[in-house]
Amino acid sequence: MTGERGVRRPGRVLTALLCALTAAGLYGCSDPGRPEPAPTPTPAPATPSVPVPTTPLPTTPAPTPPARSPFTGLPARPAPVLAVKIDNVGPARPHTGLGAADLIYVEQVEAGQTRLLAVYSSRLPDRVGPVRSARESDIELLTQFGDPALAYSGSQTALKPLLRAAPLHALPQEDAPRAFVRSAARAAPHNLYLLPGRALAAAPGTGPAQDIGFRFGPAPEGGVPVRERTVRYPAARYAFTWSAPDKAWRVAMDGRPARTTDAGPLKPATVVIQYVDIRSSRFRDFLGSVSPYTESVGSGTAVVLRDGRAHEARWSRPAAKEGTAFTTPGGAPLAFAPGQVWVVLAPRP
Repeated sequence: MTGERGVRRPGRVLTALLCALTAAGLYGCSDPGRPEPAPTPTPAPATPSVPVPTTPLPTTPAPTPPARSPFTGLPARPAPVLAVKIDNVGPARPHTGLGAADLIYVEQVEAGQTRLLAVYSSRLPDRVGPVRSARESDIELLTQFGDPALAYSGSQTALKPLLRAAPLHALPQEDAPRAFVRSAARAAPHNLYLLPGRALAAAPGTGPAQDIGFRFGPAPEGGVPVRERTVRYPAARYAFTWSAPDKAWRVAMDGRPARTTDAGPLKPATVVIQYVDIRSSRFRDFLGSVSPYTESVGSGTAVVLRDGRAHEARWSRPAAKEGTAFTTPGGAPLAFAPGQVWVVLAPRP
């Protein structure tokens, strides 16, 4: 028995050796082959991107400034231009509808008298008058307005072809009878009145107000304080007196305050005394008197009355189709005061 205990069994020794080698990492029981690849980490889900808008966000548009009349500098909608030839002798006064005019011209006619040419666009009164006949000078004066309508009582026979060929819509009483009415309160020929709405209905192609050279804004520097300024014609006289409460000029004709039947005193904001050449034309009135022709194309001097001051000025109108520019003696534009404008076409001194 002692001999059996002393015999060594090789299996136990080998097993112990293999276990030691395995524990030390120096021996494997099988072929390791290729190493297994490390597991690929799963990417986190991407956050969806928000598209950047290519169209700019809507903005509130800036308010559009109101349109302004090129005749008064005041807010006004574009509208057709209607000129009306107005009687201006003593029996024709007081006038009707002149307070609504944007612009009023004073023109010399036969025997040294004057007539008015009232221009409407911003506002139309119910009636205007008394209405009298047109003159050759009206054609040249109105050409700068583009395509206006001209309402008048009539004209001498020789002048009719010129009026019909002129760049304006001629509206004599004979062609637009429904636009005229007679007043029983006055004697003829000082009792003919125009209904402006009907007049424009009879001339549907009349053009809108356009730039005729006027500029509006703050008063220029300088000027001379003036309370009253008088303009004389051979047989007529106009006086313009500054009224501070009205911020306007009160008008007097032949020594009497000028009033209207529908709007009270005439009160222009700006008065332009434009010195022009007045010559004889080839036309005569029914009494045989030569009709004067007022030249409104050319250049010369002027006086602009605004804000209680008189400003020396220059005027220039190179051609009939162009507007009339008024500048300071130094050449800068001379701004008018916003409101009704009177242009007194006076004989050169």
